[in-house]
Amino acid sequence: MKLIAGRLPQRISDIPALILAGGLGTRLRDAVPQGQKVLAPVRQRPFLTRLLDQLSAAGVRRAILLTGHRAEDVRQAFGAQYGSLRLEYSRESSPLGTAGAVRQALNLVAKPTMLVLNGDSYCNVDLQAFFEFHRGRRADVSLAIVRVADAGRYGQVRFDAQDRITNFVEKTGTTAAGWISAGIYLIQRELLLGVPKGQAQSLEREWLPRWTASKTVAGFRCPGPFLDIGTPESYAAAQDMFT
Repeated sequence: MKLIAGRLPQRISDIPALILAGGLGTRLRDAVPQGQKVLAPVRQRPFLTRLLDQLSAAGVRRAILLTGHRAEDVRQAFGAQYGSLRLEYSRESSPLGTAGAVRQALNLVAKPTMLVLNGDSYCNVDLQAFFEFHRGRRADVSLAIVRVADAGRYGQVRFDAQDRITNFVEKTGTTAAGWISAGIYLIQRELLLGVPKGQAQSLEREWLPRWTASKTVAGFRCPGPFLDIGTPESYAAAQDMFT
């Protein structure tokens, strides 16, 4: 796919944000037994509010929540507006995975570029600078990447001197520092049309490695910090990150 810079959105406020908020949160059930993971309280506020605050501060005006498990809980918690953000919902009737959920939401997205975020992780990233990086690299996909002390838990991202992603290394289970995906992506809509509709598909395991082999996939290095709330231990750490 050849991108023409003049046809791309000029500002991050021009594009929608899609937040993956449909996961089962199986590993977190001991800490949050009754709730949806993105609603897990962090300092007496649902974790998802941290992402919505980040988007609003960057100038994003529209967010689509990709829901599944306990979807009505998420809708009832946030409704149609959060501060300056207009909220919409794309609900999956059965688990579609990260790529499948984004593919389903395309009927709500007309813009050629979209910002996609994992709803259970947070990274301190300059979203406007990330957007400008994506446009400047004329990338099909851009990932926010961050260096962490224990990359073995997540799987590592390899990239070259031009910030082009070359490959992904699976989780090793060993403690070693390295670069990982922060779960924040800028993706061209046209690319996602290749994902089969209505099928469970993974961005991380299936489509990003495939696109890396044939498209321009770039890594935007950001300082962090990064955290996810996927385990009771990391969820506990989130309480110390936010004030």
